Amino acid sequence: MTALAQVLVAALLVIGGGFALVGAWGLVRLPDAMTRLHGPTKAATLGVGAVLIASMLYFWGVKGVPSWHELLIALFLFVTAPITGFFLSKANLHRSWDRTEIPPPPGPGNDWATFGDEADVAGTERPDPR
Repeated sequence: MTALAQVLVAALLVIGGGFALVGAWGLVRLPDAMTRLHGPTKAATLGVGAVLIASMLYFWGVKGVPSWHELLIALFLFVTAPITGFFLSKANLHRSWDRTEIPPPPGPGNDWATFGDEADVAGTERPDPR
C-alpha cells in the first residue's frame, strides 16, 4: 500500500469521525426533535460513508481486490438514511404539531399533504372524535 493511499485512508477516517462527532453533538445540543433529526442523518450519510470508502480503499490497497460489500452498504445507506429521516419528521409532525403551527400556511382552500383528510382518501366520512 502506497503512502498516498495510506494518507487518503487516514484522511477519510478522520473526516468520517468528524462528521460522526458533529452529528452526535447536534443530537445532544439542538433544541427540538425536528432540528435534532438533521445531525444523525448527516452523520449517517457522510460520516459512515467516508469510513466505508476508506475501508474500500484499504482493502483494495492491501489485497489488491476491490471490496464490493462496502460499496453496497454505502449505497444502501445513502438510499435509506434520507427516507428514514423523512418518515421520522412526518411522524413528528403528526405527534406534536398542529396544522396551523406550520409556517408558511398553505394557500386558500388547500391543506398540507401530510395532514390531508383520511376521509377524502377512503371515500367515507370521518367520525367526530368528541
